[in-house]
Amino acid sequence: MDSLERFQHATEEGVRDNQRAMRLSLFVGVVLFLAKGTAYVWTGSVAILSDAAESAVHLLAVGFAAFSLWLSLRPANKRFPFGYERISFFSAGFEGALIILAAALIFVTAIQKWIAGLELQNLGAGTAVVAAAGAVNGALGWYLVRTGRRTGSIILEANGRHVLTDCWTSLGIVGGLILVMLTGWLALDPICAMLAGANIVWSGGKLVLRSIGGLMDYSEPETAEAVRAALDKLCSELGLRYHGARFRSTGFQIRIELHLLFPADTPLAEAHHKATQLEEQLPVEMGRPAEVITHLETIEDHAEVHRRRHYTGRPGV
Repeated sequence: MDSLERFQHATEEGVRDNQRAMRLSLFVGVVLFLAKGTAYVWTGSVAILSDAAESAVHLLAVGFAAFSLWLSLRPANKRFPFGYERISFFSAGFEGALIILAAALIFVTAIQKWIAGLELQNLGAGTAVVAAAGAVNGALGWYLVRTGRRTGSIILEANGRHVLTDCWTSLGIVGGLILVMLTGWLALDPICAMLAGANIVWSGGKLVLRSIGGLMDYSEPETAEAVRAALDKLCSELGLRYHGARFRSTGFQIRIELHLLFPADTPLAEAHHKATQLEEQLPVEMGRPAEVITHLETIEDHAEVHRRRHYTGRPGV
């Protein structure tokens, strides 16, 4: 098996890893939501309610993320000639918006409960449940983010970051409930809930901004550097020159466009062969899925041709 075949096999395995991770996230989300809901019924703690509310939002987000992952893997067709992969950014933005909505509900509930009067019970058992849920979410979130980064899936990475946010929220609430039990100051319960809500807003806002950046084809400096380094290496090995390179991310793969320069007397078959080699090897060199489109030009007159066409050199790598 050559390097290209190994890379294609790894990509297919990455897709299966994403699907397994999403199913695991959904299952764990259901179990933890039920556990936190039960803990709230036991205790009447608004802080635990806020944690359960975030888990409920997470379940909705995971459902949408699972749909987005399924849709992103469908092949292109006449109506969507570039496929469905950019649904990834909608998924991340939707999840971020839901996180912010959950935070707003937490603030409202905490204030209402505080005004109405606080009554707490069975805090020890409730705190233990939330602590266990936080530990499970921490392990799950780490796994989802790691898998998402390895496979280049923004859907999975966004879901993992939401799970990690849930983990930190749970740990913060555990700390607050322990203080409530130690001091007897019940007001710490809604205060912890609102602090958790503020942390949730921060996490959700970052997801929304990332979604907007993806939809607007924002060029991440790290990705641009990786594309340039891979292009420089391969072009040096193949004896090629290039310019006008630019790229966009779809959330799963990168689409790269560039112009390759050849001497005017280069046979078309030879130029095409080298361009194809570059197109096949660039994703392997970068270690992530990519669709590469090359445009062949002659070295001697390409500058003059572009000048006549008022070529402006759109920003790229």
